Amino acid sequence: MKASPSPGVRKDGMAERDPVIREFLLAFWKIHILHHAEEQGVYGHWMLEELHRHGYRLSPGTLYPLLARMARRGWLRAAEPENPRNARVYRITPDGSKVLKRLRASLQELQGEVGGRESHDRRRHAARKAGAVPHVARRRGGK
Repeated sequence: MKASPSPGVRKDGMAERDPVIREFLLAFWKIHILHHAEEQGVYGHWMLEELHRHGYRLSPGTLYPLLARMARRGWLRAAEPENPRNARVYRITPDGSKVLKRLRASLQELQGEVGGRESHDRRRHAARKAGAVPHVARRRGGK
């Protein structure tokens, strides 16, 4: 079963060329890389295919420098292959695990905050029930 493209990502990859959208997508891609590096380790070609499966169109010229920066920051460690024909495998480091843990908590909080009207209404109702948010009645006649 093929995954549908991610929201806001066009099949032709134009979203990745918009500098504002690209800035946000870079963060998503990094989180995705850390996630898979934690699970099993990743190599470039597989990661390109994985991101493509989610609707992202990256070139190797985007991905490999991103992997290298993440390794320089100490979030990933690249294992040099014994055979030069084999792929370099990137695995998460303890620092990368700490970063991923923080990102997961932040994503969960953000999802609760901006995840849609239903989650917003549930939070407001729970807060009002707990007495944290006063209920403001609407006036009749639009005033």
